[in-house]
Amino acid sequence: MARRLTAVSEVAAWWVLLAGLWLFLIQTVDALECWVGAAAALLAAVAGRAARKAARR
Repeated sequence: MARRLTAVSEVAAWWVLLAGLWLFLIQTVDALECWVGAAAALLAAVAGRAARKAARR
């Protein structure tokens, strides 16, 4: 259970950081752009966690 909580926390931290960066870099804040940015940030957060785990092995 602790491993799952750690994984979720790490992905959530990545997501907050990347979604915030996305919102900072776009010019117009439209609802569709927010959804696309949130989805892209989630994919990048999962990829970032996977890359970190692969590099540690």
